[in-house]
Amino acid sequence: MILAAIGAVLAVGGAWLLSLGGSPYYLVAGLGLVAAGVLLVRLRLVGVWVYSAIFVATLAWALWEAGLNGWALVPRIVGPYVLLLLVLACAPALTPQRGPRRAALALFGAATLVVAGIFGASALGGGGATAAPSGGAPVSGEVAGADWPAYGGTYGAQRYSTLAQITPDNAGKLKRAWLIHTGDLPASETARKTYGAETTPLKVDDTLYLCTPKNILIALDPQTGATRWRFDPKVPDANIPYTAACRGVTYYAVPGAAPGQACATRIIEGTLDARLIAVDARTGRPCADFGFGGQVDTAQGIGQHVPGMFSITSAPTIVRGVVVTGHQVLDGQKRDAPSGVIQGYDAVTGKLRWAWDMARPDRTGAPPPGETYTRSTPNMWTTATGDEALGLVYLPLGNSAVDYWSSLRSPLENAHSTSLVALDVTTGKKVWSFQAVRKDVWDYDLGSQATLVDYPTAGGVVPAVILPSKQGDLYVLDRRTGAPITGVEERPVPQGGVEPHQRSKTQPFSLFHTLRKADLTEARMWGMSPIDQMICRIQFRRAAYKGFYTPPETTQRYIEYPGYNGGSDWGGIAIDPARGVIVANYNDMPNYNRLVPRAEADKKGWAPRGEERGGSLKKGAEGAGDPQIGAPYAIDVNAGWRLPGTGLLCKEPPYGGIRAIDLKTGRTLWDRPIGTARTNGPFGIPSHLPLRIGTPNNGGAVVTAGGVIFIAATTDNLIRAIDLKTGKTLWSDVLPAGGQATPMTYEAGGRQYLVIMAGGHHFMETPIGDALVAYALPR
Repeated sequence: MILAAIGAVLAVGGAWLLSLGGSPYYLVAGLGLVAAGVLLVRLRLVGVWVYSAIFVATLAWALWEAGLNGWALVPRIVGPYVLLLLVLACAPALTPQRGPRRAALALFGAATLVVAGIFGASALGGGGATAAPSGGAPVSGEVAGADWPAYGGTYGAQRYSTLAQITPDNAGKLKRAWLIHTGDLPASETARKTYGAETTPLKVDDTLYLCTPKNILIALDPQTGATRWRFDPKVPDANIPYTAACRGVTYYAVPGAAPGQACATRIIEGTLDARLIAVDARTGRPCADFGFGGQVDTAQGIGQHVPGMFSITSAPTIVRGVVVTGHQVLDGQKRDAPSGVIQGYDAVTGKLRWAWDMARPDRTGAPPPGETYTRSTPNMWTTATGDEALGLVYLPLGNSAVDYWSSLRSPLENAHSTSLVALDVTTGKKVWSFQAVRKDVWDYDLGSQATLVDYPTAGGVVPAVILPSKQGDLYVLDRRTGAPITGVEERPVPQGGVEPHQRSKTQPFSLFHTLRKADLTEARMWGMSPIDQMICRIQFRRAAYKGFYTPPETTQRYIEYPGYNGGSDWGGIAIDPARGVIVANYNDMPNYNRLVPRAEADKKGWAPRGEERGGSLKKGAEGAGDPQIGAPYAIDVNAGWRLPGTGLLCKEPPYGGIRAIDLKTGRTLWDRPIGTARTNGPFGIPSHLPLRIGTPNNGGAVVTAGGVIFIAATTDNLIRAIDLKTGKTLWSDVLPAGGQATPMTYEAGGRQYLVIMAGGHHFMETPIGDALVAYALPR
């Protein structure tokens, strides 16, 4: 009866799928299961052979459609195999004859050997081939070594350290050296649904500096983790934007300051309530000479905004004594959103040196009384990159408000949205810009900090900036001019959608490298069983999907692939310049979206920040019911494209990976899924399986001269050491909470330390915590 019921579900769903132009397998298999089930109910031995024939045909179909892709074979083979065992177990009860019993036993043995052989040959969760890099160049210029003085190691953001004490030979011996708790944990269940620490500490001289999700500054002894001082700016919960996050702080030594002078060295951070705060690096006391009592209100001139709409979540960047900061403007709320203005402040006095309002390029200061910076313009919520020699700061910009509707944007907004912009840090004037997406309606804002590198070309070394993107492309640009050093090609992209007149006919595609995989097909739909895989296939066939850059739709769901989490997100890339290798972790998931007409969104009660019913903080994934007030449509994003109920993702694994890329040529050296299934499973129940499935990941990697990559980021709550040469995992440890942060490494007392913030992340659904963990080799 169970067999017949499963068959009926497959037959009905299979007929629906076939009517949509999908695979006929589910209808045929479903009818066969119904027939086998009816025969077994009637105690007919032939039912065993009917199902056995279906299983053999299923094996053949699975191998034809998926090849030896282990994870793709799971829903096609595992469930049918379990049913085969149950069906064959019925054979002794259906006949007294030994022959059929022996045949059933032989079939069981053969099926088991075949299935085991298939999954063995598929190397479930395995990697691929490796290649050697073309070679690097001598490390020159500013580089991290004993210290980690900036968020990306340096303001050039290579996330590379010259330390080499930890190597592939001894990384497996790493042990916890110390662990501290910051004490910054959510005070309520509502706040718990917004926390995500994302913090990368700094290490300068004999002190470690970090910030907590709500901007508490802490200084620690780098050898023991003992607290030296704390400063709490008292940020209210109401100012938490989508995520309570402080990715990092900034260190500044005042030129010419006398030894022992107050705030001769200072820590500067941006807060969730949009303040810049400067404290003495030795004592944690506010710097009296910076702004008013050690703080500056960066929201001056912004105009009306409710708490949480205008925040600083990333570390400021300091170039030539100017503190450069952007802001996170909460996505998806309303067209009349705060400005995306970029501001430069004096690192000593806190005085506003300039403000770049892209819609008013002739104005470099604060707006006059009665006016505001131009509202709704693209913002920079991530971290800028600084070039002290050229005096330039590189800004990865996001999108205009709102993300999924473009008809109301101005020409200057369209020119700068989803672009890397270089400003002269002394004047705040634009020097050049490079746009990665034309008229972005996919929320492909540039979340990764760009990385500076001396790029080898046939004509010699060129000062370059490498820009990762959420759509997966890596662009290599001359950082003096913004001109592409490697090829960028304009290619035709899908047209149509709700704003056909707005869609660009072409988009820029990098010829250097892309982390993006091939377009989705029905065969790449997934599940833990044939039934949920069939449901995902039906959803695929019902959705609008024309491939990469499918335009938004309202009458049906549309598929956005890659989704807004990347490709490359805020973790960015790491570069080993000596070996000539780029290390990039990436996500490989689609979003399942629909533009929701205004009347329907109003009926659902979707309202912007500050007007919510009950005034609660935003819950759920970004874009899941964002109102987009001022546009004719709200947006409903199914992030990762999950099935209701089980919570499983509709696309087959892997969902994330890590890749080594040749710096000179852009070719892949190795590519591995990263993250196991130990904390993942249907209905949110951890499977505890150590199988490498390739999980979603947020946070970046660090690479060292010792030839080791350090990375956490994944949803299995592990931190790993990976061999740079082969991609093999050398060591891992279970963190006390999710590791959605970029680690850092430094030397203290003759030992190399690895430090990671285990704070968890609400979007990644990892455990929330407040632990900072340090590792080192045994003494």
